[in-house]
Amino acid sequence: MATSAANLTLRFLAAPTDVSFGGTVHGGKILEWIDKAGYACAVGWSGSYCVTAYIGNVRFTRPVQIGQLVEVQARLIYTGRSSMHILLTVQSADPKAGVFVETTQCLSVFVAVGADGRPSEVNRWEPRTDEDRSLEQDAIRRIYLRQEIQDEMASQTFSSATQAREVALRFLAAPTDVNWGGKVHGGTVMRWIDEAAYVCAVSWSGQYCVAVYAGGVRFYQPILIGNLVEVQARLLYTGRTSMHLAVHVRSDDLKTAQSILTTECLLVFVALDERRCPTPVRCWQPTSPEDRALEQHAIRLMKLRGQRSGPESQKQQLRT
Repeated sequence: MATSAANLTLRFLAAPTDVSFGGTVHGGKILEWIDKAGYACAVGWSGSYCVTAYIGNVRFTRPVQIGQLVEVQARLIYTGRSSMHILLTVQSADPKAGVFVETTQCLSVFVAVGADGRPSEVNRWEPRTDEDRSLEQDAIRRIYLRQEIQDEMASQTFSSATQAREVALRFLAAPTDVNWGGKVHGGTVMRWIDEAAYVCAVSWSGQYCVAVYAGGVRFYQPILIGNLVEVQARLLYTGRTSMHLAVHVRSDDLKTAQSILTTECLLVFVALDERRCPTPVRCWQPTSPEDRALEQHAIRLMKLRGQRSGPESQKQQLRT
């Protein structure tokens, strides 16, 4: 592990236990790596325990193969009063050649937490180079776009009045899921989200599927060990080869029967044929008012993402 106060790199080999059903590292494992690297960078800067508040605009551009050398780079690019905005980049290489290729990039926001469980102030990060200043301005621009995405997601209604494909995974949060603060690690929650969305996408398409995007990942409450966890994935929209899915994570205290929403996000999966090429999926045509509203919600989110990625990326999202 290479590290400085504002930069950190984790380096390791992708193991057979990281493999998905398609023979490459699954998206949930990559999200877990991203969260751990971001956490380590945030703790190193703040000197205190930190929690994941948000993960946005995760784009999976290339698969990671088993046995490849993986680098997960975490770079601090902006600080608020208690928050740290960290740019995460995943690269992989054949260890025999050592030529790294970027596979995933995203921005994560961590919040420092004091002994009283409340947000605590962090030292201000000051950009020193032109690249630092450019990245800081990009992080500031993303704050406003992130708020638009959060407002859009918060305005939606998810009820049982749906005919859309839904999948729910239910299990107890185990001691092996715990982080250094005694709560379920954010990266573990992201892995659960990816697994539920994968099951939903595969059951709809009848094909092997891969995650190509995850965004709007908002962590509201921690999950405690021993709680009953429900991860529900619901199909919102289909493109030619893609499926857009909303995922909600709820945690139930079995002693009090209190249920809370802990995490929500949107994922996009693409169906692949036997040659691992994108293949068409059957079209989802919503009929109920709620389902039609959620389809339009998915389309609006694509347009908001297009503001970050540019018009050509937006057109590609709509075609996929």
